[in-house]
Amino acid sequence: MGIYMVFAAVSFLASVAGAVCGIGGGVLIKPVLDAFGVLGVDAISFLSGCCVLSMSCYSVGKAWISGASLVDGKRGTFLAAGSVLGGIAGKMMFQYLLSLTGNKNRVGAVQALCLLLITMGTFLYTLKKSRIKTRHFSGIRVCLLVGGGLGILSSFLGIGGGPVNLVALSFFFSMDTKKAAQNSLYIILFSQAASLISTLVSGTVPECSAELLAVMVICGILGGAAGRAVNRHIDGAGVNRLFMGLMVIIMLICVYNMVRFLAAAG
Repeated sequence: MGIYMVFAAVSFLASVAGAVCGIGGGVLIKPVLDAFGVLGVDAISFLSGCCVLSMSCYSVGKAWISGASLVDGKRGTFLAAGSVLGGIAGKMMFQYLLSLTGNKNRVGAVQALCLLLITMGTFLYTLKKSRIKTRHFSGIRVCLLVGGGLGILSSFLGIGGGPVNLVALSFFFSMDTKKAAQNSLYIILFSQAASLISTLVSGTVPECSAELLAVMVICGILGGAAGRAVNRHIDGAGVNRLFMGLMVIIMLICVYNMVRFLAAAG
C-alpha cells in the first residue's frame, strides 16, 4: 500500500507541474521513481509514459473542447507527426540498448546521464534566453525534424517530453511560455501514443502491476485537471519560475540516480 501511495503522489504532483509548464510530468516521474529503486527502468519508463499520455490527452482535449487551445494548427500538426515517428524510433533505441547491455542498471545510468545533460542545457538556455535570438521557422521539413527529435528523446528517456520541448519551441518557432506549454503537451500526446502502440505491437510490455498502472493513469488525469486550474491563475513569469525550480530538482535527482545505478551495475 505504501508503494501505491508513493506512486500516486508522485504521478499526481508531477502531472500538475507538467500541465502548468508543458513538460509532460514524466521528466519528474521517471527520475523520482527510479530513485526509489522498487521497479526496473523498463517498467518505470512504461508506467511513466502511460501516466503522461493520460495527462496530456486530458489537458489537450479539455483545452480544445473549451475553445482555449493555443496549439498552432499547422506547425503543431507537423511537429506532432514528426514526434510519432520519433516516438517509435526512441522506443526501438531503448529496447536495443536494453538487449545490448543486458543490464537494466546500466541503461538507467545512461538515461540519467542523458536527462542530466539535457536539463542542464535547458537550464542554461533559459537563463540566457533574453539574449538569444530565436527563429521563426514554419516549413514542414523543419517541423517534422524538430518533432522527430523531441519524440526520440521523449520515448527513449521515458519522460514524456520534458524541458527540451519548451526550449525547442521557443528557439525554433519563437513561441511564448504559455503557447509553448500547450504545443508541447500536444506533441507529447502523439509521441507517447506512438510509443505505447509500438510497445504493444512489439510485445515488449514490461512486467508491472495492472493496479499500479491504473493508479498512475487516474492520477495523471487528475493532475492534468488540477494543472489546468492552476495555469489559469498564473502568469508567464510564474510559469518560468516554477520551470526553473523544477529543473534544479531534476538535475539533483539525476546525479543521485547515476551514482546509484552505476553502483548497482558493478
